[in-house]
Order: sequence, then C-alpha cells, then structure tokens
Amino acid sequence: MKLVIGNRSYSSWSLRGWLSARQSGLAFETLVIPLYGENWEETKCAVPELAPAAGKVPVLWDGDAVVWDSLAILEYLADKVGRDRYWPKADDARAMARAMVAEMHSGFAALRSELPFNLRMDPFEKPLSDAVCADATRILTLWAQARARFGQGGPYLFGTFGAADIAFAPVVVRLHQYGVPVPGFAAAYMDAVWEHEWLEAWRATAAEEPWSIPRFDAAALG
Repeated sequence: MKLVIGNRSYSSWSLRGWLSARQSGLAFETLVIPLYGENWEETKCAVPELAPAAGKVPVLWDGDAVVWDSLAILEYLADKVGRDRYWPKADDARAMARAMVAEMHSGFAALRSELPFNLRMDPFEKPLSDAVCADATRILTLWAQARARFGQGGPYLFGTFGAADIAFAPVVVRLHQYGVPVPGFAAAYMDAVWEHEWLEAWRATAAEEPWSIPRFDAAALG
C-alpha cells in the first residue's frame, strides 16, 4: 500500500490518514507531497497519485483500489483488517465512537479555521473567540462523556487507542499548540495522545521537513 500525505507540519487530515494506516498493522509506503509550494495548482495536477482526489490529501493506494478522505481511509482499512481494531466492540460504546468521529469529521469549523494545525511554531496562548470556545467546550464534553462511560480500560477515549483518538489527534495538537486551558481529565488524555509513539514519530519527522508555508504560519500567529 501507498499513503500520499501532505506536509506533516500542517496537514491535520494527513495525520488522521497516517494514524489510520498505522492502526491497521499493515505495511505501507508514505509519499509526502509538499503542499502550496511554487506553482502549486500546476504541480498538484502533475502528480498522478493525487489525481483521484483532485489534488487533496491523504490518498491511499492499495493495488487497484484508491481511497481518499481520511475517514474513508479509516473505514476501508477497518474492513480490510477487522473493525474491532478501530471501533469498540460493545454496541453502546461503538455507537458513541461513531457519532463522535462523524461530528469531528464534519464540524468544529471555528476551531479548525482560527487554530490552524501547525507543528512548526512554538506553543503559545492565543486569545479565543466565542465560537472557538464553544467548539472547545463541545469537544471537552464529548471527551468527558466517553472517558466516564467507556474509558476504564486505558488512557484513551474508549480505553484503548482507536478511531475516536485518530479523529481527535489533530485537536490535541491544536489545543496543545495554542495553550487552550483544559480540565485535568482532558490534560491527561491529551498527554496520552501527545506521547503516543506514533504521534511522537510524526512530530519528529515533521521537525525535519524543510518546507514552510508562510501564509499558514502567519495565520497561526495572527
């Protein structure tokens, strides 16, 4: 298999796709396409691995099968290796995990736009708009409910690391990088995700990337 991703420093969707691939336990090659470089519109059209997704990342190639969109990649791999590797076994836990992942995948626009994913910057406390505070409160409420009901088996949302943690990993990065205050239970959960060996590996590789996207850096600091 081949997973096509963007810059690790900036691409939250790529992080989700990559964590999904790691969670599968299958071997895969990673191809990094530096995003938004010079002549990007022409460049992305010239990369055949991006063609099915109209130049967007991540894209998973598995023989003749091609899957784009991070949630579609997760579900494809879950079908391939067994859904229990990603989702809780119990019906009530799995129902909540699916709903949380779907809400994360389609929502929280203010948090996404005002706290851009950025691993190149040093963490700092950024003033938060009312809309971002509302998004953060909703996310923390979901985390609290999942941990209280289903988190007894480990430090992650449903005990063991799975689809919900993959979906919220970029949120952990955002809350960490922008110094968003969180209660103790959420700080412990964020520490578990931040210190997960896969996220540590992602951050280490991101630190070695030579590419920067100035407008993304400016947006993060602005």
